[in-house]
Amino acid sequence: MNKTYVMEKSHAFITFPAISCYLLYTNPLLDIVFLLYGLIICIFILYQGQYYFKLKIQSIKGQVFNQKSNLHFFRKSKNANLILIGLMPLIFIVQIFLNNWTIKTENLICWGFAANIFGILEHINYYNRQLMIDSTADLNYVISNRKLKIASLAKDLSENKI
Repeated sequence: MNKTYVMEKSHAFITFPAISCYLLYTNPLLDIVFLLYGLIICIFILYQGQYYFKLKIQSIKGQVFNQKSNLHFFRKSKNANLILIGLMPLIFIVQIFLNNWTIKTENLICWGFAANIFGILEHINYYNRQLMIDSTADLNYVISNRKLKIASLAKDLSENKI
């Protein structure tokens, strides 16, 4: 779990922000609005993931934290994610509008779709079903049950405890 926390934290605070800065430095803003929107959603959801894993590690170590406020944070974040995901088509339309109603491949539109889809998958991975199969136990579960596990955060929210 500690490895997952470190990876999620590095992606939320280093990898995706660095990619965003690079894109802003090398491309006109009007050409990458949809891509940046997807990256911002990824950063926002990865932040939630790393924060969740931080709390789980604290819980395993027996460290005390405020369950109520943290559960509230994740419930609010889940709702915010859904709103941001729902706005994706509008941001895509804005991107097309900014480019005179044309879809240009040079404005990284395919990467924009990839980033936005990745954000959706990250939300599903944390709040619905565990899409990441990163251990033999996960693989065995999928093989024996023929379905994906319920995400740990989803389970914790339904049980009202982290």
